[in-house]
Amino acid sequence: MRVHIGTIPRRGRRRIVGALSAALLCTAGVTALPAAARTPDAPTPGAAPTARTTGTAPAPRLPDGLAKTPPMGFNNWNSTHCRAEFNEEMVKGIADLFVTKGLKDAGYRYVNLDDCWALPTRDVQGKLVPDPQRFPHGIKAVADYVHAKGLKFGIYTSAGIKTCNPAGFPGGLGHEKSDAQQFADWGVDYLKYDNCNNMGVDAQQRYRTMRDALKATGRPIVYSICEWGENKPWEWASDVGHLWRTTGDISDSWSSMLAIAKQNLPLAAHAGPGHWNDPDMLEVGNGGMTDTEYRSHFSLWSMMAAPLLIGSDLRKATPETFEILANKDLIAIDQDTLGKQATVLKSEDGRWTVVRQLANGDRAVALFNETGRPQRIATTAKDIGLPQADGYRLRDLWQHRDTHTTGTVSATVPAHGTTVYRVSADPRWAAYPPAVETGTDGTPLVEAGTATGLHSTVRNLGGTPAKRLTVTLQAPRGWRVQATSPASARALPGGRTLRTSWRITAPAGTAPGAYALPLTADYRSPRGERSTTTLPGTAHVVVPPPSGTADAAALPWLTATNGWGPVEKNTSVGEDGAGDGRPLSIGGTGFAKGLGVHATSEVSFYTGGRCSVFSARAGIDDEAGDRGSVDFEVWADGKRVARTAGVTGADAARAVSAPVAGAQTVRLVVTDGGDGIDYDHADWADATFTC
Repeated sequence: MRVHIGTIPRRGRRRIVGALSAALLCTAGVTALPAAARTPDAPTPGAAPTARTTGTAPAPRLPDGLAKTPPMGFNNWNSTHCRAEFNEEMVKGIADLFVTKGLKDAGYRYVNLDDCWALPTRDVQGKLVPDPQRFPHGIKAVADYVHAKGLKFGIYTSAGIKTCNPAGFPGGLGHEKSDAQQFADWGVDYLKYDNCNNMGVDAQQRYRTMRDALKATGRPIVYSICEWGENKPWEWASDVGHLWRTTGDISDSWSSMLAIAKQNLPLAAHAGPGHWNDPDMLEVGNGGMTDTEYRSHFSLWSMMAAPLLIGSDLRKATPETFEILANKDLIAIDQDTLGKQATVLKSEDGRWTVVRQLANGDRAVALFNETGRPQRIATTAKDIGLPQADGYRLRDLWQHRDTHTTGTVSATVPAHGTTVYRVSADPRWAAYPPAVETGTDGTPLVEAGTATGLHSTVRNLGGTPAKRLTVTLQAPRGWRVQATSPASARALPGGRTLRTSWRITAPAGTAPGAYALPLTADYRSPRGERSTTTLPGTAHVVVPPPSGTADAAALPWLTATNGWGPVEKNTSVGEDGAGDGRPLSIGGTGFAKGLGVHATSEVSFYTGGRCSVFSARAGIDDEAGDRGSVDFEVWADGKRVARTAGVTGADAARAVSAPVAGAQTVRLVVTDGGDGIDYDHADWADATFTC
């Protein structure tokens, strides 16, 4: 539970409310629903299992033929939560944009409501009542509007006596038949059924009861089980719902998205047509990640055959957001009729090779780089399961272009980036230009006014030459870029590499920060077709640390990633916006300076070989109580030089002293201690460099 004492962050409330209510009720010995919450169609908690639950008779299914491919659509929660902007006009506006922006043509169908659409109390007949301020014309009118666009309509409730919002909107537990019929009468096509305020009733029993109620209406309704993976629904829910959440709630951060992907990837064997693993909705476009990170998010969800439910307010979306969401090449992977979720072929040092078998025999390959620096990731057509051939068609699903390879499938992938290929054993392979891979030896650290070196490589992966090859390194206006070795070739044969050395100088006075430094290879195929391939590189302009002792919080960092919220200077992490933390405190001792982070976290600094020691007092902030468990690590130029393991919320601050002499960069890393990131508010208190 990602909370700090006395506060439940917006993004954590859904899961926390349900878990706390269930835990408190079980602790208090509550095992039955209140009489007022129970109706004749409700299961009696504690009753003997029926034949349906014991397996002595086949379990009934929802109407056949639904969700043959993962559902695609929209849900408002990630962008609006329960704010007033969630209303009838928003929902209609999203439906309009599905049509006008081509999302309907791309495959998006469902326009779904989340929590807060109803009043807090039912009417005298026990029926759900739409909020008249949010939905003045009622739910059916909105569903009719959505249907008139050729789209489908979805709604939300919880498998408990109340939904997850603290306002306490009515849940479906004890009202399954009535609510299901009401949804059917309104024209609902999709139900998301959450897990809050569940009174400790068995999860399988609760979700099967609603399944049966939906089936009894006779209306085909896609059934989304949202019990956060707590009871391993992938093991029992294939005859209950069409999709099931495998994780807790996603947040709009790199760390959250990455952690959820890692939880969902191992569950590939449980997914297939009509029954899908659901790693939660998309955050693409909500602003907490870069476009590169959002492309990775969309790539991984498509590879995992995940439901693609847009979570951003499309009325405010940028062209880049629409470009990501409407990527038909990747949508075709997600919607492939074979329905096989991708599996991990290899994972090493943050380099992931993820492979998905497709219905026509092709393979989709995602080369995913979870690290903060560019990395080359490579595999072969043989290793991904394709038959032996002289050549293969290689389609880049983000650049939407076809090349060929003789067997190597590789890319130098930017930090936090993903390259996705569709690979096929195509007998016409030679008709496509040769695949040319561009790469560099890292992200240059440039002190303004001082020349810095960089090495680039251009590899021809094909079986035909890349002719009239020219390599260029672009830099911001005013920078000097000079090739100090050949940057062109009349022809680069298949299997050969052109290596070029460069000198880069940023003008004196250039402000610290990241600057675009793309590397482009321009060449001709044997047929004369022009091709280009570009690596979107980055250079960091850095400032050497001052002599003496310097507070880490006063130095500019190169990169910073955090499990929840931004890294904070001189306060704890507040999990949400910048500046929402509290004074640093570990084991009852306060600290005026330091860094507040949340596992998993990494903060990197440029030290330029000028510093000898990093020191700090490390611990879990007192706002987490005695909970949480983390490991603190210090890395110098890629080598771990200090580790403080097994730190819990019950511990006093521990001294950290790490030798960093000669290191160009130092990374401060906090891991989750192996037990997840709940309550992992970690402080690098009194963090200093001696230089």
